Amino acid sequence: MEQASRIVEALRRGGYRPTPSRRLVAGLVAEKTEPFSAAELLEQAKRSRPGVGRATIFRTLEILSSLRVMERLVLPDGSRGYIQCEPDEHHHHLVCSVCGRGVDIADGEIAALVDGIGRRHGYRLESHRLELFGVCPSCTARETGRATTRPETRA
Repeated sequence: MEQASRIVEALRRGGYRPTPSRRLVAGLVAEKTEPFSAAELLEQAKRSRPGVGRATIFRTLEILSSLRVMERLVLPDGSRGYIQCEPDEHHHHLVCSVCGRGVDIADGEIAALVDGIGRRHGYRLESHRLELFGVCPSCTARETGRATTRPETRA
């Protein structure tokens, strides 16, 4: 299923009407392969539909975050951004500090590690998020002058 359609379907499952503005945001978010800001998305949306409002974009981003279609990140430079996610899987992110490209990584053994940390400190954990920042293989290769193959964007 096309990513924009998956986002629209997540809106429906969450009880939200897929209005034309929400569909526009879904399409723009689906195109993103790296973290983006709300301001960037607003600028793109206004190019497609000049009358779209700032509040509509921000509300839709909040809805999509609550539906786990995307997540808010604090980037290494301290700025805030969003990254697209697979809505039905718990996962974490690897984000390149150079080009900004994001990769979803499956939860794997991280959940057990996080639960153990919570238990050792007497916490009953409700959720967790993990973002790893580093330099992707493509940027590393550019820095060292070597060619590399691009890894998959979903794990």
